[in-house]
Amino acid sequence: MITKRIIPCLDVKNGRVVKGVNFKDLNDVSSPVELAKYYSDNGADELVFYDITASFEERKLFTDILTEVASQIFIPLTVGGGINTLEDFDRVLKCGADKVSVNSGAIKNPDLIGQAAKKYGDQCVVLSVDVKRVDGEFHVFAKGGREDTGMEAISWIKRCVEAGAGEVVVNSIDTDGVKKGFDLEMLKAVCEVVSVPVIASGGAGSIGDFTTLFNEVPEVSAGLAASIFHFGEVAITDLKEDLDKNGITVRL
Repeated sequence: MITKRIIPCLDVKNGRVVKGVNFKDLNDVSSPVELAKYYSDNGADELVFYDITASFEERKLFTDILTEVASQIFIPLTVGGGINTLEDFDRVLKCGADKVSVNSGAIKNPDLIGQAAKKYGDQCVVLSVDVKRVDGEFHVFAKGGREDTGMEAISWIKRCVEAGAGEVVVNSIDTDGVKKGFDLEMLKAVCEVVSVPVIASGGAGSIGDFTTLFNEVPEVSAGLAASIFHFGEVAITDLKEDLDKNGITVRL
């Protein structure tokens, strides 16, 4: 079995890590630099850094904080927020990112994924998709979950992977911050149409939710979470030990 990855997510707004429920009611958590170093030192396999208001505010990502975060960690770093051009890819990679996550930028310009994959390699391009059910259909949302694009999500994800996205982060807005488990139905639908690594995001509330995720949707490569790690409800080392005991391969 492929080793499953555990990935904390830093949602950064105005230079601070924040967390909300269903993408709303954001509360201040911590310094992104301190938190990133903590996770790097305490068992995280990778780290995701999202400048969550960059697209909505139509500005470039905060590179000073990103550079400081990258200098403090020794695990792969994926960065997203306000990525609209190849120059944006270049900028965050030069700040120390290993992979670049694109969401609203790909919706505005679907050619961006293919162009970036050609220039930097598929492994560098991560498609991040904010998905919510609308009238029984999975819809792609843009600008930090604020705007329904009307696009059907599964076909959009398939199209972007065919264009060159080497990894997909599936953010379920329906389960985000609710802590009642990952959106297994949504993840199964995505895994059926792509062969690249899929990262599950939104809904983790306990160690058991990760065990259920990897058992129920074995194609999923990684589980991403924020609040349960930020607030000390689950320690990554404890989570990995439990997954290992349940026969799920992780890096201990």
